[in-house]
Amino acid sequence: MTEKTTGASYAAAGVDIEAGDRAVELMKEWVKKTQRPEVLGGLGGFAGLFDASALKRYERPLLASATDGVGTKVDIARQMGVYDTIGHDLVAMVMDDIVVCGAEPLFMTDYICVGKVHPERVAAIVKGIAEGCVLAGCALVGGETAEHPGLLGPDDFDVAGAGTGVVEYDNLLGADRIRTGDAVIAMAASGLHSNGYSLVRHVLFDRAGMSLDQHVEEFGRTLGEELLEPTKIYSLDCLALTRTAEVHAFSHITGGGLAANLARVIPDHLHATVDRSTWTPGAVFDLVGKAGQVEQLELEKTLNMGVGMMAVVPQESVDVALTALADRGVDAWVAGRITERGEHTEGAALTGSYAS
Repeated sequence: MTEKTTGASYAAAGVDIEAGDRAVELMKEWVKKTQRPEVLGGLGGFAGLFDASALKRYERPLLASATDGVGTKVDIARQMGVYDTIGHDLVAMVMDDIVVCGAEPLFMTDYICVGKVHPERVAAIVKGIAEGCVLAGCALVGGETAEHPGLLGPDDFDVAGAGTGVVEYDNLLGADRIRTGDAVIAMAASGLHSNGYSLVRHVLFDRAGMSLDQHVEEFGRTLGEELLEPTKIYSLDCLALTRTAEVHAFSHITGGGLAANLARVIPDHLHATVDRSTWTPGAVFDLVGKAGQVEQLELEKTLNMGVGMMAVVPQESVDVALTALADRGVDAWVAGRITERGEHTEGAALTGSYAS
């Protein structure tokens, strides 16, 4: 007799449609918490809808957009089995880029790619994204969860997102506003944020042989808890600052480090000098440097060194700006100034030694 064979199916190939549907149901309550009055419809449509008539109050509205992920930090979350914080990182990476030009975050979409859909895990990731959107003042209008068996392991995942904001043309911030004598204000980071984790993981795990559950006295918690600390979201703080004080530019300190990111908003004829002695980087930066014998300049071009956002303001606005940030619970200080650029100087540079 000929043995009867079973026809191929999507489920047999490793894709669980029912698990995907359950994940959507679990995440709905979190998405609802991000809703703004301009959002139409609910989760489950083919496209998210945002009522653009809200932009009529602008004379010349400019839409700002950004997209990003959180890199290899997702592997820390996977190993720790903690999925509800990585979304904060995603929102920060996208929306804090958008606010740099002075734009108000409006809405965001996400993309979650998994090896196997575990509904509760996917819902936890979306929970974190939704909570981040609330902190950024934007709506989560939709997203996609894709199951990729055979390409990713059953516990592997990655996240990405895209966002849109709006700014009045006359209020657009950037290099053309910066003047000689302006002050550079630094805003403290919550930790490593979401950049440089390939270096961090190589140094701490491969070279130093540390483990995620290892208690680190300097942190007062485990290494894993320190590495998974969510990226601070500055969007609403920056917008509040623009309403309180004159701001010429912001710089989001992400991949490439402090000097390189600040240089992106400095005009060709000017130079930003940042004084290291005005702050002390957190213990995690010292640990990475010592454990991997990483040179200071290499650390500085890879990690944020304790500064997550910078604002360039005129000198007469410094006191008002610092007070406004302090009132919002943001640790901030004057870290540098703007001068004319010399013949052989770059857009921004760090000087001095870090405070001990």
